[in-house]
Amino acid sequence: MRFIYFIYANATRDLIGKYSKKRVKLMIFMNKPSFFIVGQHAVIEALKNPQRKVLRVFLTEEAKKNIHRKNLNKNLLEDVKVYFKSKKELDKYSSKEHLMHNGYVAELEHLDQPDLKEFIKDKNNLTFVCLDEVTDPRNIGSLIRSAASFKIDGLIIKERHFPNDSKLMYKSASGSMEHLNIFEVSNINSTLKNLREKNFWVYGFDVRGEKDFTDIKWEGNNILLFGSEGFGMRQHTGKYTDFFVKININDRIESLNISNCAAIAFHHLSYIKKKS
Repeated sequence: MRFIYFIYANATRDLIGKYSKKRVKLMIFMNKPSFFIVGQHAVIEALKNPQRKVLRVFLTEEAKKNIHRKNLNKNLLEDVKVYFKSKKELDKYSSKEHLMHNGYVAELEHLDQPDLKEFIKDKNNLTFVCLDEVTDPRNIGSLIRSAASFKIDGLIIKERHFPNDSKLMYKSASGSMEHLNIFEVSNINSTLKNLREKNFWVYGFDVRGEKDFTDIKWEGNNILLFGSEGFGMRQHTGKYTDFFVKININDRIESLNISNCAAIAFHHLSYIKKKS
């Protein structure tokens, strides 16, 4: 009897454990946090994205007309709760960050997080950009805009440093948040280590670089690693790079903004891929 009771108790415990885990996951899914974005391009591109859940849109009358003028073949507001407000009423959504809303405000849910391991399966010639300790929302947003523009395959960033509900980042990205795979990871170094083991080359953009980045052939799978705005790449993270490269600029200029550096690199790699 004791043996039967023991088996029954364990089975019951496992069943309750599985149920509890599913319940927690379901509760997290049902209570997905929402956030607000502002700006014409950010809001319109979110409305166009079938994967993005748009909960509410706040527009001025002029913004509504503009949406219909620019999207004649589809009514982007068809399945969305729309509220019409004056410009002054919408100012409260952007005045704290000193942003221009242009008559467009939206409340969104976060996109489902793509899985990096699954994404790279059976794919070749991938190019990722990886950010080490970069935290400025404007720089991250501008970099995302450039990455999407030049068809970079994804951004790898530490989840603790990614301002995923920042109005400033969405505004700076100008709608490109909807067009780039963003992989939030818990540890940059272990991620780079794992990707190197899967035939990725890691190129650290740093003043220590001996080669100009245009001298690289850029074949196979590549990761473009950029350090923080103020302190550059961490020494420990540098150990996970295969090569340090640099962008040659005027000797009288100390450095370029990280989003500018990234845009130059992305454009060059896009040019190389078109030629090959």
